[in-house]
Amino acid sequence: MYPLLLALVAGFVVCQLATLATTVYLHRTLSHRAMTMRPWLAFAFRAVLWITTGIRPREWVAVHRKHHAYTDVEGDPHSPKLLGWVAVQFGNVGLYRKVATDREQVARYARDLPADRWDRALFDRSWLGLAIGITVLVVVFGPWVGLLAAGIHTVLYLGLNAGVNAITHTFGDRPNDNTATNLQWLALLTLGEGLHNNHHAAPTSAKFSQRRGEIDLAWPLIATARRFGWVSVRHGEAKLKQPAGV
Repeated sequence: MYPLLLALVAGFVVCQLATLATTVYLHRTLSHRAMTMRPWLAFAFRAVLWITTGIRPREWVAVHRKHHAYTDVEGDPHSPKLLGWVAVQFGNVGLYRKVATDREQVARYARDLPADRWDRALFDRSWLGLAIGITVLVVVFGPWVGLLAAGIHTVLYLGLNAGVNAITHTFGDRPNDNTATNLQWLALLTLGEGLHNNHHAAPTSAKFSQRRGEIDLAWPLIATARRFGWVSVRHGEAKLKQPAGV
């Protein structure tokens, strides 16, 4: 039981590290330019994503920006309103890849993120980053625990990301006038991403919590980094998106 418990803890910790890099770097910094980072910190997040997920940032950004351009209407890469939340929850990887592997769409939606020399040398080689990450787990915890932890991390990370796309466009509260929802329990597991209705209402705001009782666990980390001068935040308060025609 002890090796299984160790693998569960290690897998969860790695998942949360990858989730932190996803929400802070991929989502808030790159996709919406809600904040900017010192170059060394941005590079660190790129490296963490590389060894924990193998994600190419410009592809993730392209998928997410297209989602905002066509939220829950034809053209949305992963709308549960169109496909059903079960199909998105369990088919999210395939839906993601339809846009991520389309060079024309990536060029259109992430034209400000062309591949640089680090991408060409390292970060575009997803298999290499994942191999390094798994090797680290195996060296630290041994082969069986390390491999099991890698598997647990993969299932958790993919499941939580799918949940943000599927569940928080189906179930939960809608305090703002958009089709996304807030689910605090999911926000706790995804470092704020479950406050998805808030995010769609204020996509350029780095802080996802807007009301008393809402918890965005990534925000205290961002605020601390801002005090050290490592990041700058675009808006001090949530800047709500104006409805069309206003």
